[in-house]
Amino acid sequence: MRSVIWLVLLFVAAVVAAITLGANDGLVSLYWRGWRMDLSLNLFLLVLLGGGAVLVSALQALRALTGLPQRAREWRALRRERAVQAALRQALAEFLAARYTRAQKAAQRALALREFTPDGGEQEMAQLSHLLAAASAHRLQNRAERDEQLRQALATRRVGVPRAGDDAALLLAAEWALDDRDATQAQALLSELPPGVARRTQALRLRLQAQRLAQQPLQALPTARLLAKHQGFSSVAAQGLLRSLAFQALEQAHDLDQLSQVWQGLDPADRRDPFVAARAAQHAAALGGHGDARGWLRPLWDRLEELSTDEREQIALALLPALPGVGADWLPRLESALQAYPQEPAMVVAAGAAFAERQLWGKARRPLEQSARDARLAPAARRRAWRTLAQLAREEGDLPRAHDCNEFAAALD
Repeated sequence: MRSVIWLVLLFVAAVVAAITLGANDGLVSLYWRGWRMDLSLNLFLLVLLGGGAVLVSALQALRALTGLPQRAREWRALRRERAVQAALRQALAEFLAARYTRAQKAAQRALALREFTPDGGEQEMAQLSHLLAAASAHRLQNRAERDEQLRQALATRRVGVPRAGDDAALLLAAEWALDDRDATQAQALLSELPPGVARRTQALRLRLQAQRLAQQPLQALPTARLLAKHQGFSSVAAQGLLRSLAFQALEQAHDLDQLSQVWQGLDPADRRDPFVAARAAQHAAALGGHGDARGWLRPLWDRLEELSTDEREQIALALLPALPGVGADWLPRLESALQAYPQEPAMVVAAGAAFAERQLWGKARRPLEQSARDARLAPAARRRAWRTLAQLAREEGDLPRAHDCNEFAAALD
């Protein structure tokens, strides 16, 4: 089909040429110092076109001849650039294959070849070579070489000019600082990241590790929550991590004022967590803040039906050490809990201990006896129930029974 089209076009061109040039009735006369030359118009046009083609070809040949040195330089530069790229690819392949010594040598060879490249080659390629050499040196525990290569990789960094290589260098440097257990250096490097890069998942992971290494659980909590929002880990792992950080922050408080500040500094979602509230209440009770402990537990006791069995157990056991000085306003809550969850040992022992604290011995006897004999209950709570029963027996003047209750309590130590 293509041959037919070309043949038709050739016939069309022949017809047009015959119609245009067929008459050949034009004449061109050339005069030069008494000489005269007459040419037909068709021949003159053909000679003119041929001369133009020869002139253009001569100019192109001259340009190609004078441009030979430049083309030779470009060809040599291209060969060196390809050699640099080959060395860089080899360095990356060796690094991924865990042959770090070979990777370091290949990266250094790429840097050496780059020095002979006109204008020094591309800055990104050189920066990547330095980073590969630094990563290989880090794997080989050569910290001096690693730091030197990293310094050279960051030497071309310019403020206000975002480049992927700069972000990579800072992230790698922060990761290596964490490997060296240097949380301060890691945080300093992460603080140099642009805002957009600092919100990436890897940057948040490194920031969280640095804050945990620096024993800064309060600062680590927002980072962990943001990382969970970005789906950095599963919801179960996120909940466990947030709880452990909250526990660590609470345990760092050495007096009641510090504990109150830490509690107020927690996110509202953490304060609504029954496990976190229970740990805070237990710590407050140990420091003598029984009223604060009960106040932190009260919102959870007002919505027991929304909690799971384990969560109710945690807040019930946390109430036990916070009972000294409990007011009468707690009695309706405890009675409602005892009626709603009579089969949950923690609820029963908390209600019985609260009744005994208010010296309501008649109401306290049955739940305390049930709790003391319930093997599902934690030993500490059962020991509390036996000792409260011993106190009840002393109040009634039954000293042998009080002695037996104390013996049962001692057996649980």
